[in-house]
Amino acid sequence: MADETRSGLDAVEEGPAASEDAESAASGAGTLAPEHPSVKALRARFGEAIHSHEVGCRGQHVVFVDAARSREILEWLRDDPDHHYQFLSDLTAVDYGGGRPLHVVYQLFSMTHHRSLRVKCVLPVTALEIDSVEPLWKTADWLEREVYDLFGIRFNGHPDLRRILMPENYAEGHPLRKDFPLRGRFSRAEQTRRALSQEVADFYIPEEMEIGRDPQVLGHEQDGDALPSGENA
Repeated sequence: MADETRSGLDAVEEGPAASEDAESAASGAGTLAPEHPSVKALRARFGEAIHSHEVGCRGQHVVFVDAARSREILEWLRDDPDHHYQFLSDLTAVDYGGGRPLHVVYQLFSMTHHRSLRVKCVLPVTALEIDSVEPLWKTADWLEREVYDLFGIRFNGHPDLRRILMPENYAEGHPLRKDFPLRGRFSRAEQTRRALSQEVADFYIPEEMEIGRDPQVLGHEQDGDALPSGENA
């Protein structure tokens, strides 16, 4: 029993192991899939920039495209009237661990043609950057910031690429990377010391700090000041 428990804890420490499906996905290689009108058109227009096509869970069509041409391809999918994917419903990333490439995932939906398409770009761990699609879909603004924060992928051309969940001075890396330790990179004591040494400015943008009062104080009253005349509490 003790041996079983020890082996289980060792497995947790080592992190998730890759399955055959994950190996295949990480390489961008998929099984043959039924044709999708947008995928067929992509192959005709962009040729070798369209790497592969597969069908995932519940018939979701997934197309792997050249990361260097991702912005051009996604803009065409948005603007071409035969496809018109005007809605970016999600943008995220996947890390399969073990030094394998990361995937940037774009979930598109065409309200005009009532169909969806998932676009993936494969990025080597030594070159985690790709063009921003914020100019194409404003919903990409915070989504790209989240991927940057948690995976460390840079989005070139993003208007305000900074952390969105972790403090700007967070020094432990990117928490959703598979090489991120379960308990963080620092000891509990060091994590506590850093947390207690945080300044208010670590949690607010400069515009908020210029308000002229403590941004953590809520309501109309501050330091015993009375409410302005004519206002009710």
